[in-house]
Amino acid sequence: MRFMDREMETRYSVEKEKQSGAAFSCSCVVLLCTALVEILIDPWLMTNYVTFVVGEVLLLILTVCSLAAIFPRAFPKKIVAFSTWIDRTRWARNTWAMLAIFILVMANVVDMLSCLQYYMGPTNGTSRVQIEDGCVENPKYYNYVAVLSLIATIMLVQVSHMVKLTLMLLIAGAVAVINMYAWRPIFDEYDRRRFQEHDFPMVALEKMQVLSSPGLNGTDRLPLVPSKCSMTVMIFVMMLSFYYFSRHVEKLARTLFLWKIEVHDQKERVYEMRRWNEALVTNMLPEHVARHFLGSKKRDEELYSQSYDEIGVMFASLPNFADFYTEESINNGGIECLRFLNEIISDFDSLLDNPKFRVITKIKTIGSTYMAASGVTPDVNTNGFTSSNKERSDKERWQHLADLADFALAMKDTLTNINNQSFNNFMLRIGMNKGGVLAGVIGARKPHYDIWGNTVNVASRMESTGVMGNIQVVEETQVILREYGFRFVRRGPIFVKGKGELLTFFLKGREKPATFPNGSSVTLPHQVVDNS
Repeated sequence: MRFMDREMETRYSVEKEKQSGAAFSCSCVVLLCTALVEILIDPWLMTNYVTFVVGEVLLLILTVCSLAAIFPRAFPKKIVAFSTWIDRTRWARNTWAMLAIFILVMANVVDMLSCLQYYMGPTNGTSRVQIEDGCVENPKYYNYVAVLSLIATIMLVQVSHMVKLTLMLLIAGAVAVINMYAWRPIFDEYDRRRFQEHDFPMVALEKMQVLSSPGLNGTDRLPLVPSKCSMTVMIFVMMLSFYYFSRHVEKLARTLFLWKIEVHDQKERVYEMRRWNEALVTNMLPEHVARHFLGSKKRDEELYSQSYDEIGVMFASLPNFADFYTEESINNGGIECLRFLNEIISDFDSLLDNPKFRVITKIKTIGSTYMAASGVTPDVNTNGFTSSNKERSDKERWQHLADLADFALAMKDTLTNINNQSFNNFMLRIGMNKGGVLAGVIGARKPHYDIWGNTVNVASRMESTGVMGNIQVVEETQVILREYGFRFVRRGPIFVKGKGELLTFFLKGREKPATFPNGSSVTLPHQVVDNS
């Protein structure tokens, strides 16, 4: 019985047998029961004690080597490694099983042959047929002991049914030879004693040609079916029954193995699908918001919202992309233009993988406008964290705003590299602001994360009223960023719809490397370093 797929057969062959130690433990129990039965039958036969001690020691060694893989902490590492190798190597596993069954068979065979010598040997002038106890009185029990050995064989779950058949043929063949030849006088004496006094079908001894049996003569009568024949037939019938049972067990084991592989593959597919879903949700939502929604269904009326007092907001647009975009056939109806815009946005997104920009969250893209925010994280929101924010210094509280400014400069540098490679002349128009916002998710089935507030409106106006190639900020933002070494140029008052006139500045770069609270510094390619 094999799988048609060789790879599947190989996987089944190396499959670890978790019950191997238990199976060998059963072999020890079988030998113990065998010894008890034989000692009760003939307590004066010393061979029974010797075979029990020797066989039990050998079986215990095999059992320990099998149990080491199940209980690795209780055994030395070398024994555990050896046990694991046996469990995962098919030929070694089969050899180990054959050794256990061979020990059981040899113990039974030696006991039977020793009993024969005891029966045939001299007994101080006493007639041998006068022996009223021992194996002569109960020879069938030795065959029943052989049945226990057959049961121990089918306990070896992971061993092939053909190997089990070979082992059971060894047991049945050895017992049959002893019954029909070595133990023939013992069974004949047993039949004469048990059946001579009962009215069973008899046959003349001379017709059975057993005149050479000790203690019997031509006038003795034996049963029509001798016990040695009936017990031999019984052994082979039990062997065939156990073989059919073991074959059925192996068929079930292989079926369960296929189901196990199928379930494992399904679990892998489910895990892979979940991983992709989590990645998709994480791309749509900030990480801490994604964790809130994953794992449970949210009703549409269940809103997620957080308020923040101190965050940074940035809008960055490509004003001249509208001139670049055309729906002519040369651009495949505008698809090539959109593909190029996607490459630009993807390069901007890749900047967020930099650990320096871990506090920056992409909010959304609107056409060719990129919106991001800094400080939109659970540890800086005002829903229960106001006191912890006030305890931090201004330098620590607004570090995320400086990171957002560095991110804006890095976007300009990235776009410059794209222009050099594609021979284009795109320019960014960026607006920034700082302040408080309300962040939340609209919809549960199709969630959309966004931020609202006056801070967002002002940042949007800074972008729309700005100048291409520049980063425009209001005076309050400029005051904070100047403390981090950023260099500004005063633009002057401008009219902002809904806000009146606001004093604005253009952020041009850094005057010195950015210094972090832990004392480390990073110099970006776009920074202007003051070497004086």
